[in-house]
Amino acid sequence: MAALSNTSDFGQITPANAMKWDAIEPAQGTFMFAAGDAIANLSASNNQLLRCHNLVWHSQLPSWVTSTQWTNETLTAMLQDHVTQEVTHYKGQCYAWDVVNEALNDNGTLQEDVFFNILGEDYIRIAFEAAAAADPSAKLYYNDFGIETAGAKSTGAQNIVKTLKAAGTKIDGVGLQSHFIAGSTPSKSSQVSNLQSFTSLGVEVAITELDIRIELPVTTSNLAQQSTDYQTTIDACLAVDGCVGITVWDFDDKVGILL
Repeated sequence: MAALSNTSDFGQITPANAMKWDAIEPAQGTFMFAAGDAIANLSASNNQLLRCHNLVWHSQLPSWVTSTQWTNETLTAMLQDHVTQEVTHYKGQCYAWDVVNEALNDNGTLQEDVFFNILGEDYIRIAFEAAAAADPSAKLYYNDFGIETAGAKSTGAQNIVKTLKAAGTKIDGVGLQSHFIAGSTPSKSSQVSNLQSFTSLGVEVAITELDIRIELPVTTSNLAQQSTDYQTTIDACLAVDGCVGITVWDFDDKVGILL
């Protein structure tokens, strides 16, 4: 807690699990905010930004979401209600929201899940519009991994931005999770070019879950490589106008928590 509360190191907090669907609405219409409130209160007491995560994701869904026989109309209403209730509860506290998380397959197509299978790609627009209506001041993000360099998945994420903008739907940013491995982290130039491919669409970008794994046992050599690779990604963000923040996947090796 002492390390976390040092705002010279950490100016922003992201909850790992406390704001995900299974934690917030474990039964339909039953909302439980206590765990999320603890994170929000901590960030407020430390005068840190709160980057809220996440509203819609195919994983960590309670069984009632995946087992109910939805229609287009009932699922739309349920999705809008969940997003509206959660964003309204945290209105004015969240600097930004990861509205939709990890919607893409590696080939850039949209994953089949309960939302896509009923609503098609329109579920993304529905979620973003509900979030925008509930808290117009919050930044709204699409967040994913494997989009840190040019390729099919990065193109897929860019297409999400283009589709939402074409519909007149508010989207402010794209979060690039950046789960890397020491020694195979993308080069600075490739990361810069890719980040600019998003900012050229009129959205900001952020590194949202940066971690760089090393093989055990720890050695002086692989620690040095890890350090170099962290610097590479940070330098890439700093080189791009519109790269607004870097979040690390915790700051020690004991537990994996987004901070």
